[in-house]
Amino acid sequence: MHSTNLNTQIQRFPKGFAKVRLLLAREHAHPQGSQQHGYDLVLPLDNLGRIDDGLWRAHHDLCRVVHYRADEEHDVGHLIRRPAGQWAFHYDIKGDEDDASGYHFSDEHFIVGEYVSIVEEDGSHTYRVVTVDWL
Repeated sequence: MHSTNLNTQIQRFPKGFAKVRLLLAREHAHPQGSQQHGYDLVLPLDNLGRIDDGLWRAHHDLCRVVHYRADEEHDVGHLIRRPAGQWAFHYDIKGDEDDASGYHFSDEHFIVGEYVSIVEEDGSHTYRVVTVDWL
């Protein structure tokens, strides 16, 4: 029964949606990067791995983010578009974090091995795309 529920849940995503995992890349506080600091994103991607704005507009309620860090509660939220057009993560579901912004997310390619920058409350951090699973 559980697998049927999972299949039903997966089928609700339109073509073009993917689950993307980002892990913290090397930085001063983490010279080897960190597998305990990252993001899991569910978002629509075009054939070049960029966020698909049209698909996001049609299904923005499906675009989710989970931000996790070692020894801290996960922050759960949505992928949003600010009035100026900048992509951001709004933690309105669970967690007490301020919104985080994607640095030039409109130009980023969410492809395994690429790097993306996210501006968090303590500054900008670089994350590596480690998995892209199409839903």
